[in-house]
Amino acid sequence: MTTEDRKAELAKSLAEVEARIERACAGAGRSRDEVRMLAVTKTFPATDAALLTDLGVTDLAENRDQEAGPKAEEVARLRPDAAPRWHMVGRLQRNKARSVVRWAAEVQSVDSVRLADALDKAVAAQERPPLDVLIQASLDDDPGRGGCPLPGLAALADHIARAGGLRLRGLMAVAPLRADPAAAFERLARAAETLRHEHPEATELSAGMSGDLEQAIAHGSTCVRVGTALLGGRGLASP
Repeated sequence: MTTEDRKAELAKSLAEVEARIERACAGAGRSRDEVRMLAVTKTFPATDAALLTDLGVTDLAENRDQEAGPKAEEVARLRPDAAPRWHMVGRLQRNKARSVVRWAAEVQSVDSVRLADALDKAVAAQERPPLDVLIQASLDDDPGRGGCPLPGLAALADHIARAGGLRLRGLMAVAPLRADPAAAFERLARAAETLRHEHPEATELSAGMSGDLEQAIAHGSTCVRVGTALLGGRGLASP
């Protein structure tokens, strides 16, 4: 496939995703401006990420630091004027904190005090501006999928709010497997409302992916993370 063919393919997919988001917002009585889209480029090459920036995409997301760091550098070389905002949306080990804060503008998967502390120390060591973070909330209490149990959100949020290198932006969650996503997102919306009562600046609610973005938007999502519907079946990551 030529570069132009791939760009046309991505443009078509982007238009379809955009139409879905617009319909979902209209159905929920919300403005399209209330929902941003993260293009999840995991396992796809930097050339695809670069083409997305050509099409006006400004937010790119990855779920593995070892892939994301080199990809962000390559996109910067390919499109030096684009300056996309990179987001970490996957589970993160504390020993990757120093690496992640080099390329990520936002980490959406903070689920423990120890991880928050590791990121805070990494930000201080690099003398960079505060890092935007979202707490990943667990909607299924499955430790294998990551996330902070809902009863623990308040304590973790308070801890992050006291960290000088972090800026609490809100909540992120993944719908449980083999369950009604709408019911899960309703629980998440209630948790987000409670969080905002104590932390008014935590306005972000990152929920919804390719298969369930409509249900998430109906329950207040302000950020959808779209991979497959935008880029197709998982490809091969750039080296």
